[in-house]
Amino acid sequence: MNAAPGPEHFVAAAEFVLMLRQSGLSDRRVLRAMEQVPRVPFLDPRFFHLADEDIALPIALGQTILKPTLAAAMLESLAVEPAHRVLQVGTGSGYTAAVLGRLAAAVVTIERWRKLADEAHVRLRGLGYDMVETQFGDGLGGYPPRAPYDRILMTCAVEDVPQALVAQLAPGGVLVAPLTSGEIVRLIRGTGGTTRAAAGQGQVDPAVPGVARRL
Repeated sequence: MNAAPGPEHFVAAAEFVLMLRQSGLSDRRVLRAMEQVPRVPFLDPRFFHLADEDIALPIALGQTILKPTLAAAMLESLAVEPAHRVLQVGTGSGYTAAVLGRLAAAVVTIERWRKLADEAHVRLRGLGYDMVETQFGDGLGGYPPRAPYDRILMTCAVEDVPQALVAQLAPGGVLVAPLTSGEIVRLIRGTGGTTRAAAGQGQVDPAVPGVARRL
């Protein structure tokens, strides 16, 4: 039987939320979701002690998990509502997909590395995130079988937003993506096309086209 969390757990959780607030995050639903999804289960045990630090951390295959304030800023910009269907491109360890699972009705997350996709699927199911569907594939092409999506979040950087993803947005849908330039952009699909605006800055692992079937 697991022991109940000690006082240090609650202190760390409070400091984590305070860090997010001090970064400028004000969306209460995002704050609550990130408080409910600790990073520890999504990390290599070597980095458990750094789980609440505002830094990107290594995961398998040379990839990283986003630093919390960057993940929070992108999620706030995405403006997810409880009834939304969301596509996430770049599953990684599954952390951001889990947070999205706290915000949306359904989440599809797609990963080009088979090892990461398989491990994230097992991890998310084990943690009870049945609303998250993990797919192995080239996320730059989206996942047409579940389109359209109310929201699309890229957690890997691209030179420009792939039109295949824009095409899978529902009318009024929002897409948030980091660019290799360091800029984060927010697109809204309207009846007459898309509008685009800057949504902050952040360095994210670059997207790689195709899939890695052996890894």
